[in-house]
Amino acid sequence: MSEQLVISNSSELRRLFKEKLMLNGMPEAYADRAADVLVWADERGIHSHGSVRMQYYSERCAKGGFNNDPELKFEKTGPSTGVYHGDNAVGHYVAYEAMEEAINLAKESGIGAVGVSEMSHSGAIGYFVQKAAEQGMVALSVCQSDPMVVPFGGSEPYFGTNPIAFAAPRKNDTPIVFDMATTVQAWGKILDARSKNKDIPDTWAVDKDGNPTTDPYAVNALLPVAGPKGYGLMMIVDILAGSLLGLNHGKHVTSMYKDLSEYRRLGQFHLVINPDFFSSREAMEEKMDTMVDELHGNKPATGFDQVYYPGELMEATKAEYEKSGIPIPEDIMEYLKSDTPY
Repeated sequence: MSEQLVISNSSELRRLFKEKLMLNGMPEAYADRAADVLVWADERGIHSHGSVRMQYYSERCAKGGFNNDPELKFEKTGPSTGVYHGDNAVGHYVAYEAMEEAINLAKESGIGAVGVSEMSHSGAIGYFVQKAAEQGMVALSVCQSDPMVVPFGGSEPYFGTNPIAFAAPRKNDTPIVFDMATTVQAWGKILDARSKNKDIPDTWAVDKDGNPTTDPYAVNALLPVAGPKGYGLMMIVDILAGSLLGLNHGKHVTSMYKDLSEYRRLGQFHLVINPDFFSSREAMEEKMDTMVDELHGNKPATGFDQVYYPGELMEATKAEYEKSGIPIPEDIMEYLKSDTPY
């Protein structure tokens, strides 16, 4: 792919994403939500989960890898629990609807715990927890992925990148949003490096022989963040988003790229907490603002200009892109504007 970047904006990208997905057969409501999640990532500098994914989503849709006529159903299983049956529909849409159900449960009973059963890839999951925090809730979301990470001490892929996202509301500003893969870097970062024809650090991934590599095209498996700690975290995610829901686990999770006509059957887990059932939303938001002020006042270490809270740099990038535009690889922009399905 080209190293050249072109400048776009949120509204143009949202339109191009939606049109391309619909061109490949995705229903408008699903394409609209998927486009929103993709733009959310690109406009915050998380390019690994934005436009670089478009050709993949388009091809999977065209080949039948999404169920575009699903039977979506929310099954309430207790006062504060439920399962959202996604029927392998577009993951961005399913994850959003499931989060809405979790928020409603939390408003009613203080806690909303919703498992999402059988869905496709849902993109940057920070999007979904932020939606909850914007309604004054604390939220945690975890999602399983297909095997592309070597376990600590192993040489063969077993778990996925298995991301974790957390968000908490603030009184006077955007929510605190923490979103991470349990690997040193997400697979999307490899795709982003390929799209820009750039090397990667040798701490991100290994080749087919299990040796560290700087070549994004030679990557066979990723490495867990912080060794055994990341390995433990990705197992926890797999349990909550997979085994707990009776879904596939570990190396049995369906591949993202092997057969694009095959349903993914992924699991996700949302946990939403209503502060009003523990203290109050106002009290918590005041504490959050005080915490942020204190962190900003913390003396920065050598080489740093200040201490940032999780998600702050993403919001700073968004503000900068609103002025300068969003950089997109030229080849990807040409594809988005073309009549080529995938």
